Amino acid sequence: MAPIPTPPAEPQDSPEGYVGLQAADAERLAQQRGWQVVRSLPPGAVITMEYRVGRLNFEVRGGRVARAWKG
Repeated sequence: MAPIPTPPAEPQDSPEGYVGLQAADAERLAQQRGWQVVRSLPPGAVITMEYRVGRLNFEVRGGRVARAWKG
């Protein structure tokens, strides 16, 4: 039987720290801090809710991050 793969560790980073930043600056900073995937979404976007290790989601309003969460 094959071993169960171990997912990569997420950056030790708080999503709340991105709220209020310009979206492009927040994306760049998140990538520098080690997030594998950064997803920017408009308010009310319909998205899947599966949890992906290493992904950071931004809800962007008026060019700024209004909300940020892992997965």
